[in-house]
Parts: sequence; C-alpha cells; structure tokens
Amino acid sequence: MSGGLRGGWERVSIYLPVLLMGLLALGTLWLVRNAPAPQVPRAEAAPRHEADYFMRGFSVKNFDVTGRLQSEVQGALASHYPDTDTLDIDQARMRSVTPDGRRTVATANRALSNADGSELQLFGNAIVTREALVPTSGAALPRLEFRGEFLHVWPQTERVSSNQPVTLTRDQDQFTADAMEYDNLEQVLQLRGRVRGVIMPAR
Repeated sequence: MSGGLRGGWERVSIYLPVLLMGLLALGTLWLVRNAPAPQVPRAEAAPRHEADYFMRGFSVKNFDVTGRLQSEVQGALASHYPDTDTLDIDQARMRSVTPDGRRTVATANRALSNADGSELQLFGNAIVTREALVPTSGAALPRLEFRGEFLHVWPQTERVSSNQPVTLTRDQDQFTADAMEYDNLEQVLQLRGRVRGVIMPAR
C-alpha cells in the first residue's frame, strides 16, 4: 500500500468511532420515535349511585330460625343501590315483632333501609308506633308513638332518634322537642331543645 493511501486510511480510521457513535445515536432516536407509546393504566371509575333493580308493590318478610316473623317491609316502589347496598322505598310501611310479642310499626312517605333492615331512615310524615302490650307477667306497656318529618330507627335494638322536631305520645301524655334520643332496652329518653309536655292525671 502506498504511503499516501496509508495516510488517508489512518486519518479516516481516527474518525471511524465517532461516525459509528453517530450512527448508533441516530438509530436509537429513530427507535424511540417509532416505538409504540406505553399504555397508561386506566383509573377505575368511581361507582355511580344508580339503581340496579326495582320492586313495585312489594312485601319482604324476615323470619328467625324457628319460623317466627321478625320483620316485614312493604312499599309502593323500592330501588336498590349497589354502591351503598341500600333500599330507597316510596310509601314505606315496616313492622317488627320482638320474641316477647312487642309490635312496632313504622310508616313514612319515603324510607332508606340498609341491606338487612336493621337501620331505617324515615322521611316525610314519619310515624313509629310501639303498640300497647299486656304481658303475662309484669306491668302493662302503654302505646308509644313518635311523629316527625325525620326519624332514624334501629328496630332490632329498639332505638329511635331524630335531629328534627318530634312529637312523642305515651298513652295520654304528649311531649314535643327539637330533637330526641330514645332507647327502649335501656329505658332512656332524652328530649333536647324546646321541650313541652302535657301529662294527663292518672285515672
């Protein structure tokens, strides 16, 4: 190989690594630009408050293991919402019976019940009535009625509360209050706000 050709090759070989690095960079850039974009994981949509089934003119009854009726829920229309597992009931009527025979009836323009009916919220012309009972032993239990535009009821634990004005009628006696907490099992009644009462003389 002549000296001129050898010198030219030596000069080219000095820049060969730079040329190779440039080609690799161009190839990498082409791959980046033409590679498919990574898929962004989709965020799960928040559950919407939409009814998944309806019942019209219905009646649902619950029984204990002996076959005794524990509770019954009736209504003109019920909508079930899976996100909260609740029933929204129009023209609601509920009744429950304790093992010793105490019957409680609740009615309202609208009711919201949890899945097992252990908690009820009554809206519009809400009335909860514990019927009078004469037990085989012990004192008679007078009729007890709660009225208001909103009542919160726990039938199994026999509790009623409201953060709105209520009227309580016990036999012939009547009380009104701005809010109330009643626990039948503990025999505790709390009336709050402006409390007024009329107690009839014993016969």
